Amino acid sequence: MLSKVFNFFLNPGVWVPVILAIGVFLLWTRWRSAGRKIVTGMALFLLLVSVLPMGQITLAPLENRFPLVREIDGAVEGIVVLGGAIRSHLTSDRGQPSLTDAAERMTEFVKLARRHPEARLVFTGGSGNVLHRNLKETDTARQLFDELGIESGRVLYESDSRNTLENARFTYWLVMPEKGQRWVLVTSASHMPRAVGVFRAEGWDPLPYPVDFNTVRNFETTFTFNLTGGLKGLGAGLYEWAGLLIYRILGRSEELFPGPLPETRQNVTKSAE
Repeated sequence: MLSKVFNFFLNPGVWVPVILAIGVFLLWTRWRSAGRKIVTGMALFLLLVSVLPMGQITLAPLENRFPLVREIDGAVEGIVVLGGAIRSHLTSDRGQPSLTDAAERMTEFVKLARRHPEARLVFTGGSGNVLHRNLKETDTARQLFDELGIESGRVLYESDSRNTLENARFTYWLVMPEKGQRWVLVTSASHMPRAVGVFRAEGWDPLPYPVDFNTVRNFETTFTFNLTGGLKGLGAGLYEWAGLLIYRILGRSEELFPGPLPETRQNVTKSAE
């Protein structure tokens, strides 16, 4: 509950209009000078977010932390994909699997499942929705994978987790990975550092398979005008950086900014740097 509230107030798309409304209100009171300063400051902030690549700046270090994997050489014990790419409420209402803009988590998982028929498959994601806890991501995932032709019964579904910590912990209890086994972790590139930190703290070191990129590897500063994209990218980056810090403080991760280990660089064919 606290993490959802924290995310709500960390999102600039939430607090910017609130602060702006306060500034406008003050313009009609005897504190109009403070109101002018607030409105002016927020206007300048929105202009900078619209013009400068704020999302790129905050997201790029996260997305570049682990290398993009093209192929995985050799057999793998299992593949784990984290939830977060499913819109459960729309799926329930419309009867058709509905995905977010992180859909690559699901599509790449299906691709890996077909390339590695020997692997055990796990989808982990219950309900992180505070208001609709009965809507489980696993219900949509099961429907989607069945429709995409994944053999019935091949995927294990972990449906109780509500956040990344529980994804790692409950999945570990579900599959009980043995030392030396090769497990692949699929999640969004910007989320991968925090996810890897939690998985390592829970006792295993999966091979990171980042997907759902929102930045190019070597971006150049260009001047455009995209307020919506700027706010979205900035909010996503701030959330992940704050999550890394909080997870380290709470002991959920043993590293502030988890990165690749020598073992995770072996037996994979990466894209050109």
